[in-house]
Amino acid sequence: MSSTEYDVIVIGSGIGGLVTATQLAAKGAKVLVLERYLIPGGSAGYFDREDGYRFDVGASMIFGFGDKGTTNLLTRALDGVGMSIETIPDPVQVHYHLPDGLDLKVHREYEKFLQELTAYFPHEEKGIRQFYDECWKVFNCLNAMELLSLEEPRYLTRVFFQHPFACLGLVKYLPQNVGDIARRYIQDPQLLKFIDAECYIWSVVPADRTPMINAGMVFSDRHYGGINYPKGGVGQIAQKLVEGLENAGSHIKYKARVTEILVENNRAVGVKIASGETFRAKRVVSNATRWDTFEKLMPSTQKPNSEKKWSQRYQQSPSFLSLHLGVKAESLPAGIECHHILLENWDDMEAEQGTIFVSIPTLLDPSLAPEGHHIVHTFTPSWIQEWENLSPSEYAQKKEQAANRLIERLTQIIPDLDRGLDFQEVGTPRTHRRFLGRDNGTYGPVPSRKLLGLLGMPFNRTAIANLYCVGDSTFPGQGLNAVAFSGFACAHRIAVDLGLG
Repeated sequence: MSSTEYDVIVIGSGIGGLVTATQLAAKGAKVLVLERYLIPGGSAGYFDREDGYRFDVGASMIFGFGDKGTTNLLTRALDGVGMSIETIPDPVQVHYHLPDGLDLKVHREYEKFLQELTAYFPHEEKGIRQFYDECWKVFNCLNAMELLSLEEPRYLTRVFFQHPFACLGLVKYLPQNVGDIARRYIQDPQLLKFIDAECYIWSVVPADRTPMINAGMVFSDRHYGGINYPKGGVGQIAQKLVEGLENAGSHIKYKARVTEILVENNRAVGVKIASGETFRAKRVVSNATRWDTFEKLMPSTQKPNSEKKWSQRYQQSPSFLSLHLGVKAESLPAGIECHHILLENWDDMEAEQGTIFVSIPTLLDPSLAPEGHHIVHTFTPSWIQEWENLSPSEYAQKKEQAANRLIERLTQIIPDLDRGLDFQEVGTPRTHRRFLGRDNGTYGPVPSRKLLGLLGMPFNRTAIANLYCVGDSTFPGQGLNAVAFSGFACAHRIAVDLGLG
């Protein structure tokens, strides 16, 4: 296929990019995905080790695999190209281990979760129910309609006439943040800190800077569609999307690092890769971060004013320090849950290596580790500045010290962890930057100050004609299901622009 024949080029094979590519390929577009690494998925990728372990690169708490409603976007994305994945339901979304003895589980069953939370805050029983019920109102609005591009007027008109009350409900919540609504119903400062933690574990900011629309999706879908782990690991999602993409007649090229977006007369016309090869297309989609897209892949002199304004409203979140462990099965306590959050001091929630995220996916899918062993994947926020300007020996030493500290803290959840260690590998923000191609290894954009909900988050089109962005620096933000939404929206907008319906 010659370089001039592509309808769409997608830079990067993160889930947002792959959903865009597959949805367009399913409509008959000729799509080329260019991926810098050897496998697809980005932070939803995986890596194998000779010892028989298969590790998820990122989180294994997966939304979007439900079998009902319209918010099951991963199920729908795979189905769009004739693919499906067997999933394993998780009865508990997360087990919190928080300061002041606040130790509770978010059960898949909504009432069970409310009862457990109310047991800690009996005086806030009414407020707890009012707050989480308000989240359900948002979710029910989203779940009533097909989620496509909000930039496409005919779609908006159609959806409004089909679901006027749901649309008006969403418009009401669009400019609101979780913190404002939580304080409407709740006074207890410790309970408000818990809601900060509920937001922080996926938005990396407290409730005051977390849009209510996103929270409505997350806080409700965990009880509606539930958390469902893909059999074979999170990397299977990207693998299956690629298989569907190629079955639909489109293509992915690996080890193809894009170095430049080609722009002529303020229009994106193609890309150049590190080998010097160029590819041209009618439309270009960047699944890179906005920092990478507008500061590295294009001359800074071409940076649109809209992007400069966006950079003032949003800043980079930290990256992560990741600890991938293989442990003997007998070292895990009986009845332990798959996902945990550990925080010893409220003041440290947003601090460097403050909050610890723990995932033990082999409790759901034992095939990811050798028989008699489990994976304990731990990650904690960390800034790239902590890991710069180190000699190789200093870097190795700092990684070992950080791993030892994390293992020591993890013994609060897994007392025998250090005695059962079989495998250990550490990833830093430098690792994330290198393998995921994300500026400073960042997890994504977060509001630099309190904004009006999602109103500041851009859609897929950019100020450069024929150039679109997809992924976590577009509406509606971070998380696998959110970037899948972004992918559906981007594909829909481009399909209309190309006359594919």
